[in-house]
Amino acid sequence: MSSTPDLGPLPRRVTVDVDQVRRLVADQFPHWAGLPVRPVAKSGWDNFTFHLGADMVARLPSASEYALAVGKERRWLPALAPRLPLPIPVPLAKGEPGADYPFEWSVYRWLPGRPASADRISDPVGFALDLAGFLAALRSIDAADGPQPGKHNWFRGATLRTYDAQARRALATVDGHIDVELAREIWQAALDTPWDGVDVWFHGDIAPGNLLLDNGKLAAVIDFGTCGVGDPSCDLAITWTLLTADGRRAFREHLAIDDPTWARGRGWALWKTLVTCARTVGRQDEEAVNARRVLGAICSGT
Repeated sequence: MSSTPDLGPLPRRVTVDVDQVRRLVADQFPHWAGLPVRPVAKSGWDNFTFHLGADMVARLPSASEYALAVGKERRWLPALAPRLPLPIPVPLAKGEPGADYPFEWSVYRWLPGRPASADRISDPVGFALDLAGFLAALRSIDAADGPQPGKHNWFRGATLRTYDAQARRALATVDGHIDVELAREIWQAALDTPWDGVDVWFHGDIAPGNLLLDNGKLAAVIDFGTCGVGDPSCDLAITWTLLTADGRRAFREHLAIDDPTWARGRGWALWKTLVTCARTVGRQDEEAVNARRVLGAICSGT
């Protein structure tokens, strides 16, 4: 793999409807054929997710690139789950192409909970510590033979230079709307900060939608499609996008994150936020306002 892998064009997504899922289930898992199927609200971009009965979900990749994670998850999630302090999805069955759907897909046990958001978290510092404890446990698992960064996870765990061109296009778009020079300095510092090369497990997409709450507390972590082994700094973006300043400090202290890793994590958060800011220039909706708030925290360093 080169130091700056080519992300290539955006994935060509397929469509999936309830009738297709019913046919797939009936053809491949006839013992579940009578169960009701309905879409999961806000099922995400990478996968279409459908409730299957009361306690399962069918998860169907939306493009061939996302389908690369199906076999990985089936191989690794059952091995990771017993070693983690919170529930994670574990595949119950793997589906095959059929009913005009072209990719492998999966059936999982449904994990209850509400997606995390700042207003739903009952104790911001306690939440930050619980999340740090989960990531510490994940990092402690033997990384030997784990999946290296690649197309299966959009090169999470590899160098941030993978996203350099995208970040610089975003900086050009938001020029005049933010302090571009400061943002560029933070980005360049993240690019220039070395990683020690010791592989550890990472989730790859620790984002509010993948953190489930029960009564305001962290209850489960879902969507391991971008997981792998490599540089874990990609899992630090959440400290800027969701955690409070106090939560950020507690999170960093609990994980004993050194300055270089923290700088790269700040870079991951900056890349994600710049892309959102560029997409929402001139808008005043919730997404745009939140992106500017996050960018302010990243640039201030608080």
